[in-house]
Amino acid sequence: MQPTSVLATITGRDRPGVTASLFSALAAFDVEIRDLEQVVIRERLVLAVLLDLRGEPGALRASLDQAASALGMECEIVLGDRHAAADEIGERPGRASKNHVMVIGRPLRPGALSHIAQHIADVGANIDSVSQLSTEPAASLELIVRAPDARQLRAALVRAADETGVDIAVEPAGLRRRAKRLVVLDVDSTLIRDEAIDVLAARAGVAEEVADLTRRAMLGELDFGQSLRARVGLLAGLSVDDLVAVRDALELTPGARTFVHTLRRMGYHVGVVSGGFTFVTDRFREELDLEFTAANELEIVDGVVTGRLVGPLLDRAGKATALRGFAEQFGVPLAQTVAVGDGANDIDMLEAAGLGVAFNAKPALRKAADAAVNLPYLDTVLFVLGISGDEVQEAASSG
Repeated sequence: MQPTSVLATITGRDRPGVTASLFSALAAFDVEIRDLEQVVIRERLVLAVLLDLRGEPGALRASLDQAASALGMECEIVLGDRHAAADEIGERPGRASKNHVMVIGRPLRPGALSHIAQHIADVGANIDSVSQLSTEPAASLELIVRAPDARQLRAALVRAADETGVDIAVEPAGLRRRAKRLVVLDVDSTLIRDEAIDVLAARAGVAEEVADLTRRAMLGELDFGQSLRARVGLLAGLSVDDLVAVRDALELTPGARTFVHTLRRMGYHVGVVSGGFTFVTDRFREELDLEFTAANELEIVDGVVTGRLVGPLLDRAGKATALRGFAEQFGVPLAQTVAVGDGANDIDMLEAAGLGVAFNAKPALRKAADAAVNLPYLDTVLFVLGISGDEVQEAASSG
């Protein structure tokens, strides 16, 4: 006997025992559950169950109607072939890839969401569910989207992000998404607001020369290593007291403490890999309880900066090498790592990581990254990882 496909949808005011009552009614029938979704919005429940039924649909309908009525709820039953019902609930295994799409904005307006949804529809994709991750410091939504072609979906949403001005990140669904275990941050213009070398240059009276070299390096116009050595050479003569004054004046990017604290509370390994200097990373390793740091070391002789570096240069390739080294140190596969940065010298590191996030980044890095966030709050990157505002609050309340 061929089973009958049944899609049962229960709606009404949520209360304890709804799910238990529904499945108690189903237990009396020969049914196999094919899919299940439940959403509660403002105490309003929508519960959908896709079933294969062997038996009389009329009896099942009557039983579910009675159970729903006793709860003061409504029940809708749709009968049909399995494929048609699966389309209703978005199941259809093997037909499309399942993706998490994070939409982040401050604010998120209906017009932007309509535009994004249309781009999704235009590539033949379907939105299975939408849930709110956060309202502060930005509004963020997580969409579960099934798409015939994940690359087409990603390309369409890149266009939608450009056209709406909101941040959109796309990741394949699956256990790997929430299995990320190690996060590496760039420092300058990512963990902190400033480019530390530019602040040092201003103190040394060579701000314009160094700023030009920094800008060209971040845009990928100059080799980072040569550029850094040239900039460091211009800092010759600064004293240790100058370094301390600059270090202590550097400001964290808004949301940086929340970002690090939340991840550490959730069991992630968190650290920084910087093309900048150890005297900066040492401060934040202690201040933020970072587990690891890597950066370049300024040579200091008799309390004065010589204009040279000590040891090997940590450049674009070196940052990727450092990421791999820390992943190995903590026993974390590269697929379970996240890298966050802003400049062209972060490209190799983001490409090596399981997830590369461009944060208020230069065009060269945005092109190479898996996701881009353009809001000035570092903790919005948490939403790209699928971490909700409630989880952030829970981490904060746990100390």
